[in-house]
Amino acid sequence: MPVFNLTGDNDPFLHVSLAKGEKIYCESNAMVMMETSLELKGKMTGGIGAALMRTFANGESFFQQHIEAVRGDGDCLLSPTLPGAMQVLEVGAQQYMISDGAFVAATASVELKVRTQSLGNALFAQSGGFFITETAGSGQLVVSGFGMISELEVAPGKDIVIDNAHVVCWDSRLHYEISMTTGASGGFLGNLINSQTSGEGMVLKFSGAGKVLICSRNSASFMAWTQSKPA
Repeated sequence: MPVFNLTGDNDPFLHVSLAKGEKIYCESNAMVMMETSLELKGKMTGGIGAALMRTFANGESFFQQHIEAVRGDGDCLLSPTLPGAMQVLEVGAQQYMISDGAFVAATASVELKVRTQSLGNALFAQSGGFFITETAGSGQLVVSGFGMISELEVAPGKDIVIDNAHVVCWDSRLHYEISMTTGASGGFLGNLINSQTSGEGMVLKFSGAGKVLICSRNSASFMAWTQSKPA
């Protein structure tokens, strides 16, 4: 199986070692360097329909980069879109839901599936609307976060609330709800006012048992800033 290693302290590279015949796929423009024994192709993973849904669901590029060791063993370096940390996750017994822009790379045996959200979650989501990305299969997944990444454990009876823009990914066994405020109740208008006065936007409430990966910086603010910059 391809070997993922993070190299560097701040804004690390993802170093990938592949044996002949092994494959990985990654977000468009993630490849920084690769040895000549490797081959890179842009592909619509899962066909046009799946590629379109992933683009809407997770802000991913329509075409993903597929890297294969076709002429022998080889190494490559990948870099995420967001400046900050990355984390390698084992997928199989544990599957993950992935926030917008957090996907970096995965082994070929890991699949990114798109599923529908509830109406309430869809209306409050940052992007993707009625769709969200979930992993399937087994292998390794690499995600990135703006700033540092920290892991939180959710336990039964100890729900946690996290600002939506700081969530990287979470255990798919967790129950989650999206709302405008951390307040208990106050109706739509009350929640809207509380959201404005508290300085918080969308928040995610997690319950059940599992882990959530969060990042130290507000990814939504960074993405909005990069999109507003003149070409």
